[in-house]
Amino acid sequence: MPFPDNRPDVELFELAVAGDESAFLVLYDRMKTPVFRYAYYMTGSKSSAEEVTQEVFLTLLQKRARFNPRQGDLGAFIFGIARNLVRRIDRRERPYEPLPDDADSLAPPVRTVAECSTDLIKNQAVEHVRSAVASLPEHYRQVVVLCDLLEMSYADTATRLGCAVGTVRSRLNRAHKLLAGKLKLLRESQPAFRNTGTEGCLI
Repeated sequence: MPFPDNRPDVELFELAVAGDESAFLVLYDRMKTPVFRYAYYMTGSKSSAEEVTQEVFLTLLQKRARFNPRQGDLGAFIFGIARNLVRRIDRRERPYEPLPDDADSLAPPVRTVAECSTDLIKNQAVEHVRSAVASLPEHYRQVVVLCDLLEMSYADTATRLGCAVGTVRSRLNRAHKLLAGKLKLLRESQPAFRNTGTEGCLI
């Protein structure tokens, strides 16, 4: 008989730490995608996101005593683990350098547009967008990832980050201005990208 997958997260967690493999698999299947997407957007690396996702669930089972359902939901607790792991990876690898602020340094290698397919142009634009997000200071990157990319509400984002809703709004506004400035330089230096759209920009 299949394990029922409509049980609350906390109940699945309690069963999982007690050794119920079916409960763990249901919980993992329910939460792995948001954890992976968050880690991917924050690090810009698929391999790092896979590492974070794996370690989140190992840590979750190993540190059962630290989770208290009366002090918050399991999703917030899992996010906290992922956030700490992402910070560790940032310190260890720092895969992105900040984007330069001058248009000349953003220019692509010398080549004609005719030599590029439309898909290639779009892919290059996508990489610049991802790099622009990854180049933001962490406190700005967090709100962009959570609000814009993971589509969390301001209230949920504030809960995850442990700050006020007003702080989330303020940081997001500043982050949007920083991103707009970086991408404006990109558009000005690479006019062929202007009409490529944003489809497929983020997973």
